[in-house]
Amino acid sequence: MTTELRRLRNYINGEFRDAADGRTIEVINPATGEVYATSPLSGPADVDAAMEAAASAFPAWRDSTPSERQKVLLKIADAFEERAEDLIAAEVQNTGKPIGITASEEIPPMVDQIRFFAGAARLLEGRSAGEYMEGMTSIVRREPVGVCAQVAPWNYPMMMAVWKFAPALAAGNTVVLKPSDTTPASTVLMAEIIGQIVPKGVFNVVCGDRETGKAMVEHPTPAMASITGSVRAGMQVAESAAKDVKRVHLELGGKAPVVVFEDTDIEKAVGDISVAGFFNAGQDCTAATRVLVQESIHDEFVAALAKAASEIKTGQPDDEEVLYGPLNNANQLKQVTGFIDRLPAHAKVEAGGRRVGDKGYFYAPTVVSGLKQDDEIVQNEVFGPVITVQSFTDEAQALEFANGVEYALASSVWTKDHARAMRMSKSLDFGCVWINTHIPLVAEMPHGGYKKSGYGKDLSAYGFEDYTRIKHVMTSLG
Repeated sequence: MTTELRRLRNYINGEFRDAADGRTIEVINPATGEVYATSPLSGPADVDAAMEAAASAFPAWRDSTPSERQKVLLKIADAFEERAEDLIAAEVQNTGKPIGITASEEIPPMVDQIRFFAGAARLLEGRSAGEYMEGMTSIVRREPVGVCAQVAPWNYPMMMAVWKFAPALAAGNTVVLKPSDTTPASTVLMAEIIGQIVPKGVFNVVCGDRETGKAMVEHPTPAMASITGSVRAGMQVAESAAKDVKRVHLELGGKAPVVVFEDTDIEKAVGDISVAGFFNAGQDCTAATRVLVQESIHDEFVAALAKAASEIKTGQPDDEEVLYGPLNNANQLKQVTGFIDRLPAHAKVEAGGRRVGDKGYFYAPTVVSGLKQDDEIVQNEVFGPVITVQSFTDEAQALEFANGVEYALASSVWTKDHARAMRMSKSLDFGCVWINTHIPLVAEMPHGGYKKSGYGKDLSAYGFEDYTRIKHVMTSLG
């Protein structure tokens, strides 16, 4: 007996459509390794149609009042709450994440973030009108940029889609959004929900692969391209967008240093860091996966962290005891396995370091010690449930090691010394510094990095302003 595959479709100009040429991609449930759906492999004709729909819808949406856009976003937030079980089910098939954790850790912040941007829609401000030249009055206007081409990643398909469309719609832009080819299901469901609320053409979803995303970025219609993804993908987007001077918003990789000083409460730090490192199978750009420990407590800390890792469980979505599910796809499992297989002789696997089971893409919570600053696994993003540990002597060396990577998204400092925490937060070259915690996010605060972690901010009023442009209007008083 064969199970009929789900058929996912693009959402363009208020209707669901197959790819114009009928091509499809198989979609795999990473918890089972089995195909459960097909989605469109969209080509230039599909991208053209979506861009045309978004461009046609833009003038009316741009001219809607902030209060009207606020009402729409609040309705979307309410609808997401009402359809929470359906969204969770789609996301679990997408990713294999635990059902309970998806319900508690993703739906509430997503809804809150949409409501935040609903409120932000009514708070756009420019400088007050004034006379900066005799006989002239100047006004600053903030306006939407236009059509936004947006590409979301596979690690948080639902939440990253929210981070894309919510500020863009709130500011008066229209959207063409592409989910990852491995995780389209929840985004297509979002289109079904949102499509019942927004005017047709305001929100469009185009499924496909890298070539689809490339066609979106290179298309002449969008005024802005926004991507959350790998450094390589971000560099390609920036290069493509440069050809017609599109605005670019990039949230790329991370390699967060977790700096643990000798006065830290080891038990609390180990508990919090292990969760922040292994949550979502470490598939998080801000994950606490690069731990730097002062040498006086290094051995004790490593032993405690290895013990904590051995007690963390991964498994199927309906198992209430698991912290995280599988890696997202076979290629990601291969990447994580490769990092461990290529470890240098001086490295020691303290826990894990192996695949779990032969069904799905599960990998054990892993701790690796004995590493040096120039080791591959220290310098490059693993994006898996692997925590590395290095030893440092003093504050200066901790900063040298922490800043000594090409990424600059997030970091954390663990100490009871307030002055040291403040010195470290000033000198750490990362877009976020947590003190005695790691990974909490709130809608009101910006998320984004420097260096090869990209530029532009998600969340917060700063993220909202990224989806606007500034115009100076000067009028003669004569």
